Amino acid sequence: MSSAEYGQIVESGFRPPWWAKNRHVQTIWPRWLQKRRRIALNWEALELPDGDFVELAWTPEQKHQHGLVVCFHGLEGSARSHYANDMLAVLHEQGWRAVMMHFRGCGNQPNRTLRAYHSGDTEDARFLLDTLQQRFPLLPKVGMGFSLGANMLLKLLGERVSQSWFRAAIAISPPFRLADCAHSINQGFSRLYQRYLLGSMCKRLLDKMQRLDFSQLGLDAGKVNSFKSFRDFDQHVTAPLHGFACADDYYQQCSAVSYMDKINTPTLVLHALDDPFMSPQVVPKTNEISPYVRLELSRQGGHVGFMQGTPWRPLIWTHNRVVEFIRPHFQGNK
Repeated sequence: MSSAEYGQIVESGFRPPWWAKNRHVQTIWPRWLQKRRRIALNWEALELPDGDFVELAWTPEQKHQHGLVVCFHGLEGSARSHYANDMLAVLHEQGWRAVMMHFRGCGNQPNRTLRAYHSGDTEDARFLLDTLQQRFPLLPKVGMGFSLGANMLLKLLGERVSQSWFRAAIAISPPFRLADCAHSINQGFSRLYQRYLLGSMCKRLLDKMQRLDFSQLGLDAGKVNSFKSFRDFDQHVTAPLHGFACADDYYQQCSAVSYMDKINTPTLVLHALDDPFMSPQVVPKTNEISPYVRLELSRQGGHVGFMQGTPWRPLIWTHNRVVEFIRPHFQGNK
């Protein structure tokens, strides 16, 4: 991709098959019905400066490593999530090394501190990237984020304009504008996604409250079980736990759209206008993205879906698109 192809919003090459034009089919089918690719992952606990840790899931080491893809999952996700597992397998098949950082508490073990994770928490990612740069100073690296992890990655690139970790980056289905997304997912059928994810978030919090003292937040089991929306959770947990004045302050400070005009790294963003986690209004305008960002929009595709093929043998379009984008950045590294 030439530099002339950045700094613009273009129509995506993705076209859904006849049987998967519905946004909920695109979003749900890969999660529940698509057969997972096989990939053996090696796990590592990375100790953090504050005494906590994050877990890393590595693809097997290659005989000749041509590049490293550093991945960040979505809300309540992990390397076992359908989109993550299969993308890691695809990257491995290409002969590239890949690692997925699990946000605090999203790996195999609960984290040690009150602190959790959120859409704009770039501190742990920065520590990981500094560590990887020390371990593999000559290995070219590309960053990739999904959903919440995509928002975090875009914010990180906008914060660190002169970063030297990545040659390029990819963001898939980022929420862009967090307040709008919190509203959209609380409407209609999309509330089912919210209910599922919120249930996981509240369960994780309740389990953590059995081990750690959350009294400073004024939380008890009854309060947590009363949460009906992401905004409730963010108002009473995410914001006070991570130093924001309120949910709106958190949304304003951490939305990727506030940082995308500052990005100085070749960045590909893949997004569908029918994403059920948000409305089309969240999509950035041309003047809100930098000359280094290429935003490819499809009319359909759902949330981290982009499914093609047949109902019995579905294929994920983003796999080939990601490989096509990454390959030039790893070429010449033998």
